[in-house]
Amino acid sequence: MTSSYSFRAELWRYPDESGWHFLTLPLEVADDLREEAKMFREGFGSVKVTAEISGYIWQTSVFPDSKSRSYLLPVKKAVRDAAGISDGDEVAVRLAIQGEGEARTGARTSGPG
Repeated sequence: MTSSYSFRAELWRYPDESGWHFLTLPLEVADDLREEAKMFREGFGSVKVTAEISGYIWQTSVFPDSKSRSYLLPVKKAVRDAAGISDGDEVAVRLAIQGEGEARTGARTSGPG
């Protein structure tokens, strides 16, 4: 992994029937990640990352959010259940950009859910 970012953010639920939950990265983390991830950005400006919450590690992507001018980290139900977190909880997160050709480890989930 490249640089690692540690931060706290509130878990929130997207306001529709989908049940998607996200964490909005703090702006200073988003700015650093945006700069570091220039060569790794994919469709829609997404960036593949390895995330960790409460010892649960998974691979996913963060997505740019024009409203907050930050990135959103989707947190699937399996991750929320394993980490014992729910909507409104302040969550400690560790995040690292996945580089090209980097091995993926840990429990794998991806995308919102």
